[in-house]
Amino acid sequence: MLALGAVALLGVLLAVRLLETRGAQSSKAQKKLIVLGIDGMDPQLLRQYMAEGKMPNFAALAARGSFLTLETSIPPQSPVAWANLITGMNSGGHGIFDFIHRDPATLTPYFSTSQVKPSKHNLRLGSWVIPLSEGEVSLLRHGKAFWQYLDDRAIPLTVIRIPSNFPPVPSKGKTLAGMGTPDLLGGYGTFSFHTDDPIFTPGPVNGGVTYPVETAGDHIEGQLHGPLNTLRKENPELVIPFAVDRDPAEPVARFSIEDQQFILREHEWSPWIRLTFRFIPGLESISGLCRLYLKQLRPQFELYVSPVNIDPSSPALPISTPANYARDLARDVGYFYTQGIAEDTKALTSGILDDEEFLEQAHLVFREQRRLFDHELAAFRNGLFFFYFSSLDQNGHMFWRAIDPKSPSYDAELAAKHGKLLEDYYREMDVLLGQALGREDRNTTVLVVSDHGFAPFRRSFNLNTWLVENGYLVLRRGAPLEGRDIFRDADWSRTRAYGLGLNGLYLNLRAREKDGIVNPGREADALEREIAARLGAVVDLMNHEQVITRVDRASQAYSGSFVKEAPDLIVGYNRGYRVGWDSVLGGIPARVLEDNTEPWSGDHCMDYTKVPGVILSNRKIQAEGPALTDIAPTILAEFGIPPPSTMRGHSIFETAQPRAARAAASSESRRAPR
Repeated sequence: MLALGAVALLGVLLAVRLLETRGAQSSKAQKKLIVLGIDGMDPQLLRQYMAEGKMPNFAALAARGSFLTLETSIPPQSPVAWANLITGMNSGGHGIFDFIHRDPATLTPYFSTSQVKPSKHNLRLGSWVIPLSEGEVSLLRHGKAFWQYLDDRAIPLTVIRIPSNFPPVPSKGKTLAGMGTPDLLGGYGTFSFHTDDPIFTPGPVNGGVTYPVETAGDHIEGQLHGPLNTLRKENPELVIPFAVDRDPAEPVARFSIEDQQFILREHEWSPWIRLTFRFIPGLESISGLCRLYLKQLRPQFELYVSPVNIDPSSPALPISTPANYARDLARDVGYFYTQGIAEDTKALTSGILDDEEFLEQAHLVFREQRRLFDHELAAFRNGLFFFYFSSLDQNGHMFWRAIDPKSPSYDAELAAKHGKLLEDYYREMDVLLGQALGREDRNTTVLVVSDHGFAPFRRSFNLNTWLVENGYLVLRRGAPLEGRDIFRDADWSRTRAYGLGLNGLYLNLRAREKDGIVNPGREADALEREIAARLGAVVDLMNHEQVITRVDRASQAYSGSFVKEAPDLIVGYNRGYRVGWDSVLGGIPARVLEDNTEPWSGDHCMDYTKVPGVILSNRKIQAEGPALTDIAPTILAEFGIPPPSTMRGHSIFETAQPRAARAAASSESRRAPR
């Protein structure tokens, strides 16, 4: 009888334990985590607009939960920062250090986050090249993404447009690639401009290409340019003819592209136009999407054509998981920009689009992102929902001049017209947050995260020019005074350092660079310290401000397997300063410092302590000084998943604890020149 009683008791205990387990699993299955990733949301502006009563949802969230600044990445560039967030590691762990990396053997620059390689094995038949193996598309970010840990536990997830995730890592959940996704030509976005105006010289412009059109009375013909035909020996460019017939009296025209015809008025944007580029007529083709903007019909014809985007309804490259997710979205909400950075800032900088035209294009991008957000938030039931918005960042870059009277490109008329532009986009973010909070219940955690803040960009510091003037970068004899660059004009037998990328400075290191002369070890260490100290002492004689407020040494700022691939020094600029555009790709302008008169008037690629991001939550944050590397552990903890040892942070909702590991990794770099 005792034995039977023990068995019965054991059965009851097992049943209770089973019910508890099922209850816990049920509770975990109903857990909801909503994360709004808002690129470039600045804590100073957010506090200002909240104090002025313009951000009621943000104010309410901060009042019942938390609002803190969020330590950004070193350097505070978007692909680096979002990779920190995704992996819970710094750049030494995930291998993304800048928008631009370089091959040390050749110094060839390349985009840091992804790589597309053609087929290695081909069969040549006359002028045709038949690939015998598939090409390769690789994500260069290392480390397991936080949502892959959720996948391992079968937790539902939706991750839309997160940067540094092209091609998207394998996942059972719904993911759509964001920043880093190329256009169909393989770059970050190349627009085209078609005109019969002789004032425009055919050929490359900043961010695009100008093409002539043929005009006969009111009939105009041109070509839309696509990717290279890699199946032909000469790799000719694939083109699609288009024709335009102007109305003889009205500012309107009929466009004919392939089998499509549509009408546009002057100053009107087209809907998405689907293009089919045929490698082999009738056999092999890929499709893309573009938007047309009819700038002018008379007296000259002027037509802007957006970069040709990957068609989400038939992607030529992987842009989503599962593969049919992008197709489903296109079916449900219509075509949308798949290009990673969709706002065409280069067209504004080049003068192809004016302020009003750019703003209309940028708003098209926002409306599409809003449509995707509305659709996917409505479908969200439980698990993780992450959505990324780009509008604050891209419009902040181009229209900071409208709120900064000290900007060389400030204009009172522009300020009167567009001084509220950024405020309006912040208020749009508040509306989106309100929608997210509308899905909140007692099992829901809501986070708002930005990767960095923002600052004015008033003056350019040409790093390579400074290196030349201080004897670290030596030019060959006969180097021209204008149009110089490190690739053609450096004397590598005497050059000890060079700049490449937005924050990177490299030593010309022996056994690493092709013609390196600096010995690793003591010599390199001493040179790093010397350059860092001298950069920290640079003062702008125009206003007596310190130009560079910190210089981080990679060996002390980073930890992980890829530290050796980092720039040796990461230059942190003061607010108001940034590296000059020419220096980013190895240029050597005539002057070290010059005014930035470009529309691109706001930035964040500077001293990371000057441009923190934001973190808001509907729960109290316990961590002191939270960082981007804490976000992945926080997300895992919300679903009861312990963070792996590779992640450097911890959940922001845990009781504050010593952060010795991270502090030790950067203690030396924090003592860099200020």
